[in-house]
Amino acid sequence: MRKQYYASICVAVTILLTGCATYRVDYDIGLYEVERPAQARERYGEQKITKVQEENIEKYYFEDEMVQIAWIPIASRISFVLTNKTDYSIKIVWDEAAFVDTNGMSHRVMHSGVKYIDRNNPQPPSVIVRRGAITDDIIPSDNVYYASGDFGGWREEPLLPNSGTDARALKTKAEKYSGKTYQVLLPLEIEGIINEYIFTFKINNVEVAAAQNAEAGEVSPKKVPLKQSLKSAGIFFGAVATALLVMVIVATK
Repeated sequence: MRKQYYASICVAVTILLTGCATYRVDYDIGLYEVERPAQARERYGEQKITKVQEENIEKYYFEDEMVQIAWIPIASRISFVLTNKTDYSIKIVWDEAAFVDTNGMSHRVMHSGVKYIDRNNPQPPSVIVRRGAITDDIIPSDNVYYASGDFGGWREEPLLPNSGTDARALKTKAEKYSGKTYQVLLPLEIEGIINEYIFTFKINNVEVAAAQNAEAGEVSPKKVPLKQSLKSAGIFFGAVATALLVMVIVATK
């Protein structure tokens, strides 16, 4: 009886391990262009976009004479650091901000500090004092939902598909977004005037990577070709399955 019990456990673990390989998508997303009102162009001069590699993180800097914004666009959300270059306070008018997805649909947004349950309520503006800066994140409000049940709770849907257990299916799904664009409308109020800045991001490339975890927590995946990911995962889980099957044979003797 005990041998049959051990055998059942080993078989169950074998099935579990052979199906739990996870993969992540690495998107190359760049700041493509920025639109500003005519009065902003006249008052705050020429704009420039710069790509910078800092601590293995790609950032895109937008800059004119009013603001400098460092953007870090990833699959789950959009992070940014906004620096006020003027001698006046700047407000981010969140209730007028928007995210426009790859299908051209506009969505209300929420940002860091807003409780999930308040995501559809009015949001007070963020104030950046003169020569000051703010760090924040943007996600569409309707990407946040509450899942019921014993393991329920608040959840965030990513902007783009970013994980899965089937590498080929994940790659097929993610590649549909290659070459597409999405936008962030960020209304910036200064001296009582709202300037609508529209930032367009382009998905330049898509790669599937095997997820890696470190003792201190999850780390960014290393880019690997799909065939290599499948081969490595197959070798590892095949070895585990073989070892467990040997245990089954031994236990049943």
